[in-house]
Amino acid sequence: MAKKNEKNSNVNHVNSPPTGLQVIFREFMKDKLAMFSLVVLVAVIIGIFFWAYFMIDQQQLMRVSLRDKFAAPGDKFLLGADQGGKDIIGQIVVGAKNSMLIAISITLITGIFGILVGLLCGYFGGWIDNMFMRIIDFFITIPSLMLIIVFITVVPKYTVGAFILIMSLFLWTSTARLVRSKALSESRRDYVHASKTLGTNDFVIIVREILPNLSSIIIVEMTLNFAGNVGIETGLSYLGFGLPLSTPSLGTLVSNANNPLVLQQYWWVWLPASLFILFMMLGINYVGQALRRAADSRQRLG
Repeated sequence: MAKKNEKNSNVNHVNSPPTGLQVIFREFMKDKLAMFSLVVLVAVIIGIFFWAYFMIDQQQLMRVSLRDKFAAPGDKFLLGADQGGKDIIGQIVVGAKNSMLIAISITLITGIFGILVGLLCGYFGGWIDNMFMRIIDFFITIPSLMLIIVFITVVPKYTVGAFILIMSLFLWTSTARLVRSKALSESRRDYVHASKTLGTNDFVIIVREILPNLSSIIIVEMTLNFAGNVGIETGLSYLGFGLPLSTPSLGTLVSNANNPLVLQQYWWVWLPASLFILFMMLGINYVGQALRRAADSRQRLG
């Protein structure tokens, strides 16, 4: 009898569906490029933050030195200097740190607010859903990028914090729509109806039952949003509407290529930052694709 029970428990253990983390780990193990990208991204992010905070003096870095104008890569400047004699590699490190901090901040703010709105709309429906969906439709129809540029232009004493808040104001809608559609589907399932019948609190149902079932989709969405936010920040800085000029930015370095003389003769001013953005976006994209496949597999497994 004991052997039979042990056999049944083994069968149930084998047939039990894998958790979300197990599915994600399995997808990364199958995709070596995604695993390599994940390891490299984590190492680069840790290295950049350590280097920027403990090994670089930003005030000294941004000090103009006309004697070192367009200094070529060598012993004094590993990747050369720009038109102000400022170290390129130092600006890349600090600029990457700024871009990642801004992207992480925007991703967290828009993610938390978008998830909250999406869960409320998907679970309760009714006038709450109608009100927020009309607001989301309004934000989607307006040219958000142009309005971001207008806000950045008119805000007095423009700072990094103001930039994050302005960006977050317009970038939460996609997360809210995705979470709302998934929560709307989950709220109609039997386990939610059973919990309501038993008198379970709505907050408990949303947090403990619906939200864990959306975790895979949320991870994928926030990963891809992080990559998009990095691209938006560098793009706005490239156009001159991003970070203040006194703050190093990858987009500002790339914008130096607008000068034909710099583009042809002083490649070290813009090319390293461009390559860094390219490889970072590729790495995040490979990681995002693996997470998307994991989310799809998890959804198929139920």
